[in-house]
Amino acid sequence: MRIKIKLIMASAVALGASIGLSACQSTGIQGATAQLVYPVSEVTQQVDVLHGVEVADPYRYLEENNSKTDAWVKVQQEFGDNYLDQIPNKQVLVDRITELWNYEKVSAPFEHGSNTFYYRNDGLQSQSVLFVKDDTGIEKRLLDPNKLSAKGTSALSGLSVSHDGKTLAYGVSKSGSDWQQWYFMDVATGRLLDDQLSWIKFSSAEWDKDNKGVFYSRYDAPKGGDLLADVNFNQKVYYHRLGTPQTQDVLVYERPQNKDWGFGAEVSGDGNYLLLSISQGTDSRNRFFYKALNEKNAEMVELIAELEAEYSFLGNDDSVFYFKTDLDALNGKVIAIDVNRPQKSNWKTIIPESADPISRVKIVNDQLVVSSLHHVLGKLSVYDLDGRKVKDIALPGKGKITGPYGKRSKDYFYYVFSSYTQPLTTYRYDFKTGSSAVYAEPKISFSPDDYVTEQVFYKSKDGTQVPMLISYKKGMKKDGANPALLYAYGGFSISVTPRFSPANIAWLDMGGIYAVPNLRGGAEYGESWHVAGMLDKKQNVFDDYYAAAEYLIDNGYTNSSKLGAYGRSNGGLLMGAAVTQRPELFAAVLPAVGVLDMLRFHKFTIGWAWTSEYGSADVAEQFPALYAYSPYHNVTKQDYPATMVMTADHDDRVVPLHSFKFGAMLQAKQTGDAPVIMRIESNAGHGRGKPTAMKIDEFADIYSFLFHNFNLTIPQHIGH
Repeated sequence: MRIKIKLIMASAVALGASIGLSACQSTGIQGATAQLVYPVSEVTQQVDVLHGVEVADPYRYLEENNSKTDAWVKVQQEFGDNYLDQIPNKQVLVDRITELWNYEKVSAPFEHGSNTFYYRNDGLQSQSVLFVKDDTGIEKRLLDPNKLSAKGTSALSGLSVSHDGKTLAYGVSKSGSDWQQWYFMDVATGRLLDDQLSWIKFSSAEWDKDNKGVFYSRYDAPKGGDLLADVNFNQKVYYHRLGTPQTQDVLVYERPQNKDWGFGAEVSGDGNYLLLSISQGTDSRNRFFYKALNEKNAEMVELIAELEAEYSFLGNDDSVFYFKTDLDALNGKVIAIDVNRPQKSNWKTIIPESADPISRVKIVNDQLVVSSLHHVLGKLSVYDLDGRKVKDIALPGKGKITGPYGKRSKDYFYYVFSSYTQPLTTYRYDFKTGSSAVYAEPKISFSPDDYVTEQVFYKSKDGTQVPMLISYKKGMKKDGANPALLYAYGGFSISVTPRFSPANIAWLDMGGIYAVPNLRGGAEYGESWHVAGMLDKKQNVFDDYYAAAEYLIDNGYTNSSKLGAYGRSNGGLLMGAAVTQRPELFAAVLPAVGVLDMLRFHKFTIGWAWTSEYGSADVAEQFPALYAYSPYHNVTKQDYPATMVMTADHDDRVVPLHSFKFGAMLQAKQTGDAPVIMRIESNAGHGRGKPTAMKIDEFADIYSFLFHNFNLTIPQHIGH
């Protein structure tokens, strides 16, 4: 989810007297006891009246971070872990995923001064290591995040190198939290400086022209002391000068009358302007202010004061600012604004809107390099600064393009290509030769040619054509008997483009199908595609997903007894809808770190920011739609498919109370034989910075849970 909890329990026996009766169901696990006895959960009589409607919330107490919740969590952890540990042959799956994961990974490089920086992972390291190479070609290990904590659960959450390449600023996140602590390092010696910055979320550190300090955004320290629940408002922009304590940082800008404004600070390439991209929640639109840094006592100028469209700053020629925007162009366009003549009548369109939505634009070699999507697949094109198209860049295949990465002063740039079956490979494009060459290519233990990815288009409930990419191993027969996993997201204007995961290759090696539909709510077809899946149109997203499942069944890929559903965050909401609205369609459903209580999500941490996407139950006109699909509030007594509700104890973005309440409700209401378990990770957050071993364990649990509940046995050997 864009912008853009460790709890433990006494034994189940100890809780039995105070929490009530348990439900019994068959486990189906070989060697396990005949009956699955769910951990019991207390039921309260909590009822809210919202806009005249009585709304029951019997598990409200699980929102509280106290010993009672700790106890409930520990029992659920033990119960879920015990179920997963008994699945036969799971270690075979762990071993195969580990084997596939174990290859060197090198990122695209980024250059500052005479130094070149890049990340490298030798294969199974928890976190990738930052290296630096000077102009003589001497390589040095600069920062190893694996040494930030004993368990490898601290991760780099941000990085900013001074323009001269001499000083490194980096953010650290602990246990997956969104909270960051920023530190500074001398690149030449590796010496850690005394400077430290605290209480930072959703912010980078932007260096000034003279490399003497950084601009950043931060919040006040949480007053309640509960980092997992306290609401985050009133972000402020500060300037930190190297060598001084944070208490002396200069407040550059705040907006106390607009507590929900967020500030993305940037410094223009020429160093003459401080630029503020001002967000409001997760709305894709933004305001844009700037301040001249080369003028004493300059005021902040509200260049774009209304929340009317997206404006992404690309660069400037003196007073002429270039932007990517979707103003009157839902697929995006590039414009130029002379800030000395800021009236809209003077704005100039450089690259007009086209049928292919623009993903990213970068000025390199004094030209505009445009990354766009053509039916979800990546495309790269070059334009001059007057908007004349120079060429389309030939790509190595049909897949995802990450980048471009480069500087305006350089005559080359880097980009990364990948697909569902092709690992990330970095290419260097040279303007002099007009061609691309491989810069870093991984050496892998499988052949991508053994797999197929096909793109299909299917009709949703209202007739809308929706694309879907389906991957499987060559030789698969469309006999309707294949295990299949349907992954999706569908929200926040996020395009779900082909993403390689070595774990997915293990799934394909087991005979599995991996299918990813591009639901409305994303930006695969521009902002109009996003708008069609937000607020009171959210049901379109769910209907798109069900239609994808029906397509797979109707066309012989799989059947409902071997079809699994999986999604994370906003995709976890989608899973909650799937299990409550269409339980008969799936054999197993996995809601991960999901937003599952749609009536109270905005009351915790950064949840208020999602009301621009979902709406708010506090608004009478928006309440009915939210109540109609809120997963937690739509669990009824019936047969549900096997469900593994996944969350983490340090998730301070989608706080785990969503999963706790939903899991308790689903266990209480399940009348069928399929299991409902909780998978609660300790010392982990929403997903970012998760150690490699933890990722491998998670994938192994997902695939083994699916296979077991498809009534299939994990093979003794996979991929050999």
